[in-house]
Amino acid sequence: MKGLIVAIQFLTRLPTPRLSVSGAEFAASMRWFPAVGLILGALVAGGCWLGAAIDPWTGTLAGLVLWVAVTGALHLDGLGDIADAAGAAHKDRDRVLSVLSDPHIGSFGAVAIGVQLIAKLVLLHALVATGAWLAIALVPFAARIAPLFWTRWLPDFHAGLASRFRDAVRPIDLSIWSVTLLAACWFSPSLLAAPLLWFGWAAWLWRKLGGISGDGHGAGIELTESGLLLAALLLVRFA
Repeated sequence: MKGLIVAIQFLTRLPTPRLSVSGAEFAASMRWFPAVGLILGALVAGGCWLGAAIDPWTGTLAGLVLWVAVTGALHLDGLGDIADAAGAAHKDRDRVLSVLSDPHIGSFGAVAIGVQLIAKLVLLHALVATGAWLAIALVPFAARIAPLFWTRWLPDFHAGLASRFRDAVRPIDLSIWSVTLLAACWFSPSLLAAPLLWFGWAAWLWRKLGGISGDGHGAGIELTESGLLLAALLLVRFA
């Protein structure tokens, strides 16, 4: 349970007990990222459901605000940084690293964050309008399995926070969460799209940047969430 609490502290702004952990214990908390996704998904879906008692748009707004507030916009920040870095990727590696380490957001990053929020708003609204609460709840869970695979598939782009997680992810962790995802697909079949989204993002990072960083993980989580919302909507509309 200690690892779960550390993962909650790292990925969310939810109140938790104060813990003192070693570097190894912090790295091992990555094994609990999908469990944090389940907590986040329950909160988002719950907010959507409560707000929808007024009207679908209110439910959508409540869910999106909770999504951003609970995560502290952590992954949106990564998306903005990766978008800015991608804009500089035609230059040398040092320039890309400089962009990634710059705390200021550029035009590419601002546009990427804006488009991502609009995409989530629109897709969430369509799902709220159809009452697809379980599909909404499981999206953050599936998206947070992805970093466990990315950290094993891709080399570190630079020696940053993400590089500390590499040796903490064990084959048993990948197996447990993969089986759990398959079980979740029984309740929300659109989650079958998750591995395709994971692999697609890994391929893009490999081609564009040559590896993964903490920002790459955050951006990938955001884009996977949007992709899974779209997959859920397509299933609802056309299945």
